[in-house]
Amino acid sequence: MPENATEVTAAGIARLAGVGRAAVSNWRRRHADFPQPVGGTAASPSFALADVEQWLRDQGKLAEVPLRERVWQEVAGHPAGAAQALVHTGCALLLVRDRPTAWLELTAASDERMADALPHAVDHVLTARLGPDTPSGTPGPGRSTPPGTVRTPRTADSTAPGSTTFDSATFDSATFDSTTPGSTTPGFTAPGSTAPGSTAPGPAVVHPVNPPAAPGVHRARAVRTPTAQALLPSVPLLRAAAQLAAGIGAGQTFEFLLGRHLDANPRQFTLTPPHLAELMADLAEPPKDAGRPAPGRPLRSVLDPAAGTGALLRAVAGPAALYAQEADAGLAALTALRLALGADGTHGSPPSPGADGTHSSPPSLAVRTGDTLRADAFARLATDTVLCHPPFNDRNWGHDELAYDPRWEYGFPARVESELAWVQHALARLRDGGTAVLLMPPAAASRRSGRRIRADLLRRGALRAVIALPAGAAPPYGIPLHLWVLRRPTPGVRPGPDLLLADTAGLAATAGEAGGKAAGGKAAGGGRDRLDWPVVRAAVLDAWRDRADLPGVSRVVPVVELLDDDVDLAPARYLPRPTPGGDACGLGEVRERLAETLRLTTRLTPPPATPAVPAHRPRTTVGELARSGALSLHTGNAAPGGQGPVLTEHDVLTGADPAGTPFTDPAGALLAGPAGTPLTGPEAPGAAPDDPVVLEPGDVVVPVLGGGTVVRVVGEREAGAALGRNLQLLRPDPAALDPWFLAGFLRGTANNRQASSYASTAARLDARRLHLPRMPLAEQRRYGERFRELAAFEEALRTAERLGGVLVQGMYDGLTDGTVTPA
Repeated sequence: MPENATEVTAAGIARLAGVGRAAVSNWRRRHADFPQPVGGTAASPSFALADVEQWLRDQGKLAEVPLRERVWQEVAGHPAGAAQALVHTGCALLLVRDRPTAWLELTAASDERMADALPHAVDHVLTARLGPDTPSGTPGPGRSTPPGTVRTPRTADSTAPGSTTFDSATFDSATFDSTTPGSTTPGFTAPGSTAPGSTAPGPAVVHPVNPPAAPGVHRARAVRTPTAQALLPSVPLLRAAAQLAAGIGAGQTFEFLLGRHLDANPRQFTLTPPHLAELMADLAEPPKDAGRPAPGRPLRSVLDPAAGTGALLRAVAGPAALYAQEADAGLAALTALRLALGADGTHGSPPSPGADGTHSSPPSLAVRTGDTLRADAFARLATDTVLCHPPFNDRNWGHDELAYDPRWEYGFPARVESELAWVQHALARLRDGGTAVLLMPPAAASRRSGRRIRADLLRRGALRAVIALPAGAAPPYGIPLHLWVLRRPTPGVRPGPDLLLADTAGLAATAGEAGGKAAGGKAAGGGRDRLDWPVVRAAVLDAWRDRADLPGVSRVVPVVELLDDDVDLAPARYLPRPTPGGDACGLGEVRERLAETLRLTTRLTPPPATPAVPAHRPRTTVGELARSGALSLHTGNAAPGGQGPVLTEHDVLTGADPAGTPFTDPAGALLAGPAGTPLTGPEAPGAAPDDPVVLEPGDVVVPVLGGGTVVRVVGEREAGAALGRNLQLLRPDPAALDPWFLAGFLRGTANNRQASSYASTAARLDARRLHLPRMPLAEQRRYGERFRELAAFEEALRTAERLGGVLVQGMYDGLTDGTVTPA
């Protein structure tokens, strides 16, 4: 095997061939010519990708490797590691996008010559987008510009006749360390700016890309220029990535590869979900009447001091100057490339190509590495917006070293109040009137150790809203996190007299209840599997923009009511969830629905069982039926939160409907295969082998874990949803098997016990081992009709249980709060 050849794990082989990992294990045992491991460990061996592809082709198990899978396998098996491979790929994709002609010239050479020429070309695009790669006073390669200069896009009027245009070489770092009267941005002044009241047009005020260094901060850009020696093993990967970018774009290519890397290492990263990032960016959006950048004003500047993977800055709409700091150097490099490549459609407008095939300068971007609280890279920056998802419960945030830091304007945070340290850091980096939005744990709103800081934030009008999100909005998913919206007080302006408190947990419960009603079963409630983001987003933005009292959702509370001994700002304390069923009239409607459901339950009650002698029928197994073609077996792999709805294990156990929209084409029709059935896996247009199984009517779904006897027959309302994880799907041939007959016999307790394994704490069901009696189709349908009646009776019981619980709790609440009187 050649040195530094790409390696692939068993999971990667399974993805390439479109099979499960168990199939790969079987191939290794059954085929003596299967490629031998070349690396990894005994528990997780790795194989040479080229050898694996050749073996799969020889066996007829691989017709053609999808390009995106090939690129990902090159990344995952890179000898320097996936993270370093992503950095090299991001640099190349930036070159592909910004200097396509130069890239084509480079690819015409051999791999060795291409690796030799790449560093200079990559350094050119990285310098243009992220600043020079020099820690101090020495200009970067081929540049005469000193560090600390600013490359800022010109405003629409700055190039008009008679206007003054400033090149980045005009300024040095000292220009931005001084404050000149008349400057519109505290701490930063462009030379030649005019004093207040002057009518002479001045140049646009800009934000510095390289502010003065702080101890412990890496002044060089986050992405270092790779050497030719480091790039040589990556050249095949870079060529393949460029080919993929030609089809889907450079930014989308990097997003796909980075997403795979994050999914493969879920415990290494704390992610901010895209829907939450968009909501936070919308909360910080300037008012509609504020206008956009005008002559003499800078672009809107946005800072994320705990950038992570850059999700918050990617959600910022419109041209903006973006600033980010991340403690992990490797993650900072990936974030810088992600933001730089995001300009081709992720956020803002794409840079327009010039006559030479290059692109004009996009909005400024600065990404720095360092511990933000201990070594702030933007110590003199005053931004319009701060977005932040800080680390929670960090006891080592710098309490001992930062006791006299000037940022603690509202009080010195206790050691256990790291989140309040981030709150004050965000306020310190805002201009007067600027807005900050932070994701906070709920304990920060009520811990006694932080009550004095919370009180001062309220008195001075810095804290404007506390918004409780439903559980499942972001990790940790079991906790209902809060959003804090803050605004830096403007000197001479009276602080706001009230605080907006909003609680969206009730909205998630309502959405889950609606799903339960549609299913005729128990409400599913909230959680990330069923979180209705459009409803949550609309409620939060309406409450924030209108600052109005909405029953059960939001309330504007005077500050004087909050300044008690606890200064508890938890919204649930001031916004009790509405009484189940509403007022007395609502409880009457619930009672009527319960009575109707009980009457239905009585009608559906099965007749008395007729004793019979046990019949000895010939039997078969699901595995035998699958081999004969009477049914097909599929394993669920879809996770909630992607495109389309997902039927989860929780939905099967509770009888709830999958939330979301079915997989449809642009005309709105359900995606279907040649036979008119919904598409499954690789049949879908442009699908990859790991695409989800899409449900169709008549499918039988069985949970893998738990050892219970729950089975679900898919109807019209579930059709089009994806099959979730820990679920098995049996798709019977209607000419051979009745689905309700199949589902009924699968629910037998003895049948489930003999088909389950009990090697661990949770029983695991193997659907192939389930038994069925051999019967003619007509006899199957007779049994199936009885099983269908039993399922309807079970659904009626679930509905009666849910309505009975709502009625009982509603009566308790009404009697205790006085809205209902004893009869």
